[in-house]
Amino acid sequence: MLAQGAKSKQGAADWISCLTYKSVATAAPRPGDLDLLASKARARNRSLDVTGMLLFEEGCFLQTLEGPPAALETLWSAIKRDGRHSQIELLSEHMVTARLFSDWNMLLDRRNGDRLLKAADTSTIPPAMAEQIAGLVELALNADDLALNAVIASLADQGWTNDAILTLLIEPAARSLGNAWLDDRCSELDLTIALSMLQLAGHAVRYNTSPQTIRNSRYRILLATAPGEKHMLGTTLLADQFLAAGWQVDLAFPQSEEALSNQMSAQHPHAVDIGLSDALPRHHAIAQLRSTIEQSRLVSPQHPTVISVGGRLFAEAAATAMSVGADHARKGIAGTSIALAELVRQNRKD
Repeated sequence: MLAQGAKSKQGAADWISCLTYKSVATAAPRPGDLDLLASKARARNRSLDVTGMLLFEEGCFLQTLEGPPAALETLWSAIKRDGRHSQIELLSEHMVTARLFSDWNMLLDRRNGDRLLKAADTSTIPPAMAEQIAGLVELALNADDLALNAVIASLADQGWTNDAILTLLIEPAARSLGNAWLDDRCSELDLTIALSMLQLAGHAVRYNTSPQTIRNSRYRILLATAPGEKHMLGTTLLADQFLAAGWQVDLAFPQSEEALSNQMSAQHPHAVDIGLSDALPRHHAIAQLRSTIEQSRLVSPQHPTVISVGGRLFAEAAATAMSVGADHARKGIAGTSIALAELVRQNRKD
């Protein structure tokens, strides 16, 4: 399924609004009531081009909504008048360049124990850096986007480069969250919300420098998650880098190999980046990803497309790219536009 496309020259119309709120149910709903609520919400939101997620837990609702500003404002007004809940508290409201949720999901989950967690294995990370990562993880789990942005701004003021913030902090924080979920120290919903917070923080990082030859190249890239992949952090963060480097960028969150092939056929990109989760290893996805790349190669055999893969799996073992048939495996976000520009140039010469 396609998210709202990123354009090389983004205007106000290309941005979408995103809000998260919590509330308390006025009466305890039965399971059937929740199913009906989800069904009606799904139909209503699709008619407004709104996506998001909803959680009901221990008598409380937590909902994130994203969509066109005018539609979201109309929906928000209706939500505040809904008598099925009270004590409505707006947790965050912001504008983003890409959707986090490509489908509406009704998530019913239960959290046990302490919600906050320590960073995963940090034995090879300098103590000061491990402390920074743990801080980002805690802020992300608390859905504190304002504090996250303040931390990023503070680091930039101290001289941290954009690449350093992404490579040394945001990406390791995503892996730390993934380890916590694998160890059952946070729920899947915790992980989803926390990754969305990291995504927003990543959008605050601006890529201001890149070689002028690449900035003016006008290459076209399709940034896509692997078919069915739910985690979109790396894919959405890549959009900022490639836009700043002068590429024409399209985003896709396909649910099938066919959907990805159709997108490639329609847009004829010079390069495609297919991303797995930046939080979880996804070793089981290798065979499926190999099939996806094989199908992608068949889309336009006369004009071969450079195919890159990314995610935690490749960050920790770049050689894995050889086993799936990709041209490039990114170990992180930083520098990817430069590496792919060179591969596209070589591809054109062959």
